[in-house]
Amino acid sequence: MPPDPVPPIDRPTEPRTGPSHDTWVFAYGSLMWNPGFAFAERCEARLIGAHRALCVYSFHHRGTPEHPGLVLGLDLGGSCRGIAYRVAAADWPSVHAYLTEREQISGVYRECTRRVQLLDGSRRTEPALAYVVNRAHPQYAKGLGLEEQLALVRRSHGKSGPNVDYVVATVSALEALGLADPDLAWIAHHLRPGHTGA
Repeated sequence: MPPDPVPPIDRPTEPRTGPSHDTWVFAYGSLMWNPGFAFAERCEARLIGAHRALCVYSFHHRGTPEHPGLVLGLDLGGSCRGIAYRVAAADWPSVHAYLTEREQISGVYRECTRRVQLLDGSRRTEPALAYVVNRAHPQYAKGLGLEEQLALVRRSHGKSGPNVDYVVATVSALEALGLADPDLAWIAHHLRPGHTGA
């Protein structure tokens, strides 16, 4: 019988004191099209038990505290297809430091290990670092409708650039993989140049 694709409980990532084994990182948003770190392998992958959603208010990368943007998080339920990156053991300390600085600015993400299925024909599963939204955090954006999401994305700009660019680039990356996310695609459609109205 194949192993369960998801462990029953998230567990914190284990500290690495030296190169001992390679580590997988699961990407579902900007890490798909802008990883920013060295990796030894890139593979499509599926994570079960959480789904991709614009559920995080961005006060830094794509917005400000006064004008929050919206970025993606892994929220409870469903499944998510994305990219898994294998990071060589020797590179892991610097890669983990980079990811911590990039993703853990405010603590809205819980860094944990989740098991993902690699979609390379092997049917194997691997433990991977994943960033799951912390629903108790003030930046968790719960229950926003598509029109509300669109308005926030359209107006917001942060340290890493316009919120519009983030959403459009993510949808383009998903389309390149042959993946459909109807809600994100609707928002991106209304954000692309030449579209008028809501």
